[in-house]
Amino acid sequence: MMRTRLIIIAVVPAIISLLAIYLTDRVDKEPAKLLFLTFILGAFIVIPTIVVEEILVRFNIFPGIYGALFNAYIVAGLTEEYFKRLVVLKLPFKTNYFNEKLDGIIYGVFAALGFATVENIMYVAFRYTNNPFIGLYRGIFSVPAHGVFGITMGYYLSLSKFHSDKDWKIKNKKMSLIMPVILHGTFDFILMANIPSLSLFFVPYVLFLWWLNERRLEAFMFDSKTSLLKNKDLK
Repeated sequence: MMRTRLIIIAVVPAIISLLAIYLTDRVDKEPAKLLFLTFILGAFIVIPTIVVEEILVRFNIFPGIYGALFNAYIVAGLTEEYFKRLVVLKLPFKTNYFNEKLDGIIYGVFAALGFATVENIMYVAFRYTNNPFIGLYRGIFSVPAHGVFGITMGYYLSLSKFHSDKDWKIKNKKMSLIMPVILHGTFDFILMANIPSLSLFFVPYVLFLWWLNERRLEAFMFDSKTSLLKNKDLK
């Protein structure tokens, strides 16, 4: 009974975030089946992610703060964002349903929250069962953060897909990995560094992430509405 309750606590933040991002897509909603597959694949990539992270941890021979940097940006940031991005690139990115800029953010968040859901279950229901605050903390910060990183990834993937210049396509495709890794790595490093003065920047940094990605989301929502109006005028 206790384990079931913890699993529910672990899953609820992702469900809320998924509903929030799904409801922003008001103009040309993505097919439920493709969204579900993206979410499920995002969940399954936890397996290869854990394997790669376990291998990379063994290469962390750096002392103190340098070890924290390696774990934050390489072990966690690079590995997790690489696999989440891979889900979007291999599935929705190649379909005809990915037909407007907002779609990149929608699919990016679904892949990211698929991963975050399984990760959160592992932490809340199995690893830290004796800590009553871990579910609350991760529900407020960690799970939404994965969604925010998914917005960043999807933002740049859309810029890549719909840009007419080949060089900019390549640049934005690279940025769809680089930027989430930087944002994710910084989020983790603040927590891993064990520097009290640095931890004071954690909440402001989270607020900055929300502000930055809210602007990106609003920009693509506006673009989606504008495209709809143009299509109506043409008809």
